Amino acid sequence: MATITPVRTAADHQAALARIDELLDAAAGSPEGDELDVLVDLVALYESRRHEIGYPSPVEAIQFRMDQQGLSPRDLIPLIGSRARVSEVLAGKRAITMAMARALHRHLGIPAEVLLQDPDVDLDDSLSDLEWTRFPLKAMARRGWIPDAPDLLDRAEELVRGLIQQAGGPQAAAAVRFRRNDHRRLNAKADPHALQAWCWRVLAEARTHSPTAPYQPGAVTPEFLRETAHLSQEPNGPRMAREFLSSHGIAFAIVPHLPKTYLDGAALQLADGRPVVGLTLRYDRIDNFWFCLLHELAHVGRHQDGGGRTVFVDDHSLRPRTPGPADAQEAEADAWAEEALIPAAVWQTSVVRDSPTMMSAINLAQSLGIHPAIVAGRVRHERGNYRLLSQLVGTGHVRQQFESAA
Repeated sequence: MATITPVRTAADHQAALARIDELLDAAAGSPEGDELDVLVDLVALYESRRHEIGYPSPVEAIQFRMDQQGLSPRDLIPLIGSRARVSEVLAGKRAITMAMARALHRHLGIPAEVLLQDPDVDLDDSLSDLEWTRFPLKAMARRGWIPDAPDLLDRAEELVRGLIQQAGGPQAAAAVRFRRNDHRRLNAKADPHALQAWCWRVLAEARTHSPTAPYQPGAVTPEFLRETAHLSQEPNGPRMAREFLSSHGIAFAIVPHLPKTYLDGAALQLADGRPVVGLTLRYDRIDNFWFCLLHELAHVGRHQDGGGRTVFVDDHSLRPRTPGPADAQEAEADAWAEEALIPAAVWQTSVVRDSPTMMSAINLAQSLGIHPAIVAGRVRHERGNYRLLSQLVGTGHVRQQFESAA
């Protein structure tokens, strides 16, 4: 019988298993058979001891390090997140994300294999790096977007994740992430957390009031925009536009802006790819409504139908009066919207450009089948004079249509 050594390590274990495979056909009572019996017993003993020792659970490992280093749950906040998140992890109610595992391994020296052994570990939490307490929680609660509570900061992650779930979950929400060089038609002072929250609320509204028909990519063309623009001449044109878009599979939502967003509208997408147009009615005027709506629709037809999950958010007070080195996609959306509302060939020869009177504006609007506010808005924008034709722009006439229909 060959010399048999104890099975103490993983290498010993593998070697013993290999030798057992060689001896499986050994006759009972033979030297090889006796060797087989001894090896089987040694392997069984090794495996039973290893199973009994095992790894501690992730929570047990964290608590052990806390006891060793005299740490309190508060000390884990920089590694795990908010106080509420720390409590949930230590109570076993929240899985450890990859970001948490990296921080705990780096700062507490807990082995990665211990932290990641939990089958519920979230290895791909695309939202784990969000700074939950930086969202405008009080403003969101006042608007009813999240529940109001005295401990908003402590519950920030829970409440904001609730809004994200309403928006369609992490996949839809992760697309709405703003960096400094993105989306050039934004005020430099805009708060990216407030922008994200507003976009998530728009998506939540769009899911609640989903379109009545499927969306067909390629449906939004210059002709589609012109057809939409003709609805402006109707007394309830904005509401009719919402119904028209819904019938073509495009969700539409009016969501008031949050402080520090400087926002007029956005072109977004639901998780399934259906387009969403959101407006704030920051400037509650008929002319502003129709330009913003058509500009965002232009983004849908011109820039989103090609695939991907591009998001456009717009502060139209930054729209240049004359062509310049502006973002190409914003300039294209401007051109589509302007052409659909008042074709360039008509505008260049129009009397109203040189003589912006109420009558000339009304006459041009009637000839084009659009609301006079649109003509007035074009004059005011090009001249940079927002006192002109103010009686035509319909201040305060849009929001009330949607409030009365609610």
